[in-house]
Amino acid sequence: MKNVNGEQIYLYIAWVISLMATLGSLYFSEIAGFIPCELCWYQRILMYPLVVLLGIATFQNDTAVKKFVLPLAVIGWLISLNHYLVQKLPGFAQVKPCVSGVPCTAQYINWLGFITIPFLAFTAFTLIIIFMALLIKRKKR
Repeated sequence: MKNVNGEQIYLYIAWVISLMATLGSLYFSEIAGFIPCELCWYQRILMYPLVVLLGIATFQNDTAVKKFVLPLAVIGWLISLNHYLVQKLPGFAQVKPCVSGVPCTAQYINWLGFITIPFLAFTAFTLIIIFMALLIKRKKR
């Protein structure tokens, strides 16, 4: 059996998180029938490639992928944070009318009063960033 190191575990966990986020977003749109808003599409555009990048990196134990993953995850994190604030704080709501038919303030789910779809994406991006940062920290040792 191949010896697994800490770096590969970080890659694997980040890959599983990106896979769960992608499958979750597909569930919400394709099975639950929730139509994604414009900001949801941007988050998807940034999350979906992470499944492929982290999947390949995990099975090749390629920690250099962090330089590709981190920019996508940080931008996705910023968009998710903005989207969550748009949903939860009226002052952040966009002035322009929604052209895609679904306003970005729509909350298809609101579990426990604060868990919305952008919150789930924000959490996934946060965890991916943390595991990529752990790769950087581990590499410096």
